[in-house]
Amino acid sequence: MMLLEITNLLSEIAITLIGGACLLRCYLQYLKFNLSPNSGNPIGLYLMPMTNWLVMPLRKFIPSIGRMDSACLVGAYLIVLAKVFLIGLLLGTIPPIISLLIGSVLELIGLVLSILVILIIANVVLSWVGRGSPMQYMLAEILNPLLAPIKRVLPSMGPLDLSPLVLLIAIQIAQIILSNISRSLVT
Repeated sequence: MMLLEITNLLSEIAITLIGGACLLRCYLQYLKFNLSPNSGNPIGLYLMPMTNWLVMPLRKFIPSIGRMDSACLVGAYLIVLAKVFLIGLLLGTIPPIISLLIGSVLELIGLVLSILVILIIANVVLSWVGRGSPMQYMLAEILNPLLAPIKRVLPSMGPLDLSPLVLLIAIQIAQIILSNISRSLVT
């Protein structure tokens, strides 16, 4: 049991770093961020080396769909799929293929939601202490497509912006729903 817990912890870290980097790369490319090393964008210096080993070979077989870099999305999914399979092996039961595939999709959605929570909290903190910094600007640009519809609906509160709080609550609700769906698939 202890080996399973350690493996789960280490695989969660790997998934969050590598899978999260693939998802962030996919989203930033969708938003038309320039991630090349010459762009001056600091996040590109980290994302590209962290994901190229997985994304570049996949690009040979998986084309982009419009602005969506499908290879990044598939790379993140494969990382999550490997984790779910590995945990199944350690438990001594390999789940049926359909459960493995659906469970991996749910795990990937959970990863997206967790990354969003981290980005929102980082953006809020930087808006207090690092207002106008390049990182705060970039986080605001990343989150604006998600926050803008909420800002249009919320009444103006002057300098107080409650849209990140509303988005965090919506993400928490989505995580609860996702958790219940995952549990119902297991039982």
